[in-house]
Amino acid sequence: MGAGRFSRTDEVDQLLRNAELRDELERYFDESISRVNVHKLTLQAENEFLASMLAWEQAPVLPIYRWFEPELRPPRPDVLDDQDLHDILLELIDKLYEKRIVLDFTDHLSDRELYCLIVRDILPAREKKLDWPKNYLHWDCTGPNGDAEVWLRYYATPEEREEWAETYRQPLPPSELPPHPRHLPREPE
Repeated sequence: MGAGRFSRTDEVDQLLRNAELRDELERYFDESISRVNVHKLTLQAENEFLASMLAWEQAPVLPIYRWFEPELRPPRPDVLDDQDLHDILLELIDKLYEKRIVLDFTDHLSDRELYCLIVRDILPAREKKLDWPKNYLHWDCTGPNGDAEVWLRYYATPEEREEWAETYRQPLPPSELPPHPRHLPREPE
């Protein structure tokens, strides 16, 4: 009998939280909210979804270097020898991961190239600082617009290469192993 009372109390709490979230999201309402079929979700799953939407809407947009306290300002690459750069690069990768920033497709880049990418492109990039435990920002390191040739050469599966060739009817670059394999932190599955 006690378990039934707790589940009803939990359901009432979920309903109250749902109303609270919907009230808070009202000012952000647009077609993206109305496109989600919440009738297929449990009340708890709907609340998690609404809470994540609210967190997204309220998150500040900041340069990534300002996500850190103190601000993350590594040395310029041209003042570092290869060993110091490598050590600082590993620290930077770990610090980015602590903020749930995952670097994708890095194995074609040398340590110096990856360090420069982080310092010149990633850290100054203005992104939503979303403090949501399940949210990861994935940074595609193939280039500013995701260089298809780099992806096809080093990262695409044979099936992805074949599909790309059929879709775009362009010749494929040769498939190669990336020259700088790394084991970087990944988003948990």
